[in-house]
Amino acid sequence: LVVDALGRKCPIPIIMVAERIREIPIGAVVAVLADDVAARTDVPAWCRMKSQEFVCEEPLPRGWAFHIRRMY
Repeated sequence: LVVDALGRKCPIPIIMVAERIREIPIGAVVAVLADDVAARTDVPAWCRMKSQEFVCEEPLPRGWAFHIRRMY
């Protein structure tokens, strides 16, 4: 699953992934695409608060892809 939040300001990328993470099976990874610099702190913080695994941040030509593993 890819959640394309490019061009959206935080907290919209977090809201988008929160709404859609249950679409993937437990243990699968979702990629959140975002170009708001605040997402670089907001996405890992959301993962900690929601007990999801922040896998990595991947730089893209425009923004980043944040990979999150669904833990429950």
